[in-house]
Amino acid sequence: MNTTRQNITVRQLFNGYQDHDWEGVVGFGGKLDIRPKYQREFIYDDERQRKVIDTVRHERPLNIMYWVVNGDHFELLDGQQRTLSICRYLDHKFAITNQNGEKMYFDTLPENEREQILNYPLEVCICDGTENEIYDWFRTININGLALNEQEMLNATYTGEWLTDARRHFSKPKCAAYGLGKDYMKGIVERQDYLAKVLKWASKGDVKEYMAEHRRDANASDLWRYFESIIAWVRSVFPVYRSEMKELEWGKFYDDFKGQAFDANRLEEQVKSLMADDEVQSKSGIYEYILYGQEKSLNLRAFDNATKRTVYERQDGHCPYCDQEKDGEHIGERYKLEEMEGDHIVPWSKGGKTTIENCQMLCKRHNNLKSNHLM
Repeated sequence: MNTTRQNITVRQLFNGYQDHDWEGVVGFGGKLDIRPKYQREFIYDDERQRKVIDTVRHERPLNIMYWVVNGDHFELLDGQQRTLSICRYLDHKFAITNQNGEKMYFDTLPENEREQILNYPLEVCICDGTENEIYDWFRTININGLALNEQEMLNATYTGEWLTDARRHFSKPKCAAYGLGKDYMKGIVERQDYLAKVLKWASKGDVKEYMAEHRRDANASDLWRYFESIIAWVRSVFPVYRSEMKELEWGKFYDDFKGQAFDANRLEEQVKSLMADDEVQSKSGIYEYILYGQEKSLNLRAFDNATKRTVYERQDGHCPYCDQEKDGEHIGERYKLEEMEGDHIVPWSKGGKTTIENCQMLCKRHNNLKSNHLM
């Protein structure tokens, strides 16, 4: 791969600047693709954008930017956030403030200050190589500021019409996925969080393989229909929405139980009862517990250290199950406190509470056997 460095003024960069939002952003006389298909959406907030302009106005150096040769045009490989911050300021999209707190748009600055910004030199490294060379290098560039996350890095590798369509559904601001699933998903769509989550579900965890397999598909309609099916299933099985339903592994739940019939009313009664149970520490784990029946999902309230110490002393460090193996006599091993675990005499599933009256100290072997229902 060949690289050359040169200075590009802000004036040259902004020449021919056009922002067509999702359809693309160009500059440098129409020859620079500022938002290639593999790039992230614009994510700098107002404060970060102002800091970029402040750097330019005070003629401090900005980090080097990377452009890739694409025929007689260029694609912006790294530096999109800084480039767009500059162009957006010149395009009257936001203002900076002076020492008096007054707003200053670019076209309201004195002429000498406008000229100073327009003549500011940007250091650009122009790269020319094969697609694989460029994308491999893209993954290893030490990107400053807001580092790329894993999904953004994958987008740089598996470009194509399928990815473009997938991002239209899952990455565009106020996209369809956000409108449909915002109550069940966390993250920022522009940072590919929704896309990453759905790809994780669809691929059963092997996102790279899934993206490689579908890279040359004409569109991502299958991925979108899969997501629609997940949300429809959740709403039918658990029709009463609670904030604890946000960011659960609904894709996995859907894959494991989509063919099973549920009584939504009965499930709601279970959810309501568990939400009101002060023994349940993880309210968001209720849904997984109802589906899989694993108590660990609930993070049930445990005995505190004071209770365990009191019961330990009462038992004189002996495990009742060890003593049962010795005909009830205290001739079994006397354990240290840290070698024992607090156990519910009457299990939570049978109405037992986390009280000192319902506590016994077991050796770790017997506690594990009881926890695994082997006793």
